[in-house]
Amino acid sequence: MKCGVIGLGAMGAGMALNLHRAGLLHRLWNRSPDKAGALARATGIGIAASPRQLANDCDLIIICVSQDVDVLEVIEAILPGISAGDIVIDCSTVSADTARTAAARLAGRGAGFLDAPVSGGVEGARKGNLAVMAGGEAEILERARPALQAIAANIVLMGPTGSGQATKAVNQIMAAGINQAVTEALAFGRAMDLDLNRVIDVVGSGAAGNWFLDHRGPSMTAGHYAPGFKLGLHHKDLEICRQMANDTGATSLPVIDTTLDDYGRLMAEGHADEDISALFRLKLALFSTVSESD
Repeated sequence: MKCGVIGLGAMGAGMALNLHRAGLLHRLWNRSPDKAGALARATGIGIAASPRQLANDCDLIIICVSQDVDVLEVIEAILPGISAGDIVIDCSTVSADTARTAAARLAGRGAGFLDAPVSGGVEGARKGNLAVMAGGEAEILERARPALQAIAANIVLMGPTGSGQATKAVNQIMAAGINQAVTEALAFGRAMDLDLNRVIDVVGSGAAGNWFLDHRGPSMTAGHYAPGFKLGLHHKDLEICRQMANDTGATSLPVIDTTLDDYGRLMAEGHADEDISALFRLKLALFSTVSESD
């Protein structure tokens, strides 16, 4: 199996490194050449001259980009190099409709497709223990499993094409609610003049414990908001979730609506590239007795 990776941001780079460790990585490509160059130097893996060349040279392609339009542009760019029997796995977070469009275009070349968004953050991408929620055919997933096992600890086929993205939407709504709860609770804790490191330790070991509290609680309470998961990207994902909800007839989902409004305020203040835990900034402002410097 010869794997290529297109999109070498924080998540894609981690996936590429784990594919390299498994002996599966064959080619790299990124829109910004510097990121591809750094990874090529670290691994000795060649950079394709174009997405088409990467498709020519590989029989399994992993895409990890930011926007729906980016996914479809990559699909169009690789199509001339795709051969029958190739597999394309999209690990981006996009709409279910975009996944179905990509699958249909690749099917015209005889290639398989999985919409396979992931969860686990940059830590999971580095460690190779992501969760993969896949949509597509079971036979395609089994053929792709060696590559997916190099990047993930849990791989679940959710249903036909688009089901992976629908499941990721569930994940993103849940993440928004957890972000709201954790940041508000910790801001309350600071207003109560509690030692927040002790709060995180004891609460994290009980019924309210969760991944976000463990991994982002200490950094946010110290005033550090390095990604992580960029707030602007979660905003984009929640817009997708809202559209998908609207398509079912839902007129309002409070967690989505509130979080989009909060993120919009933070983005207007220049915080789009910070981790989503930057929501803590707004929660602190709810309490007149505390500030970020406390």
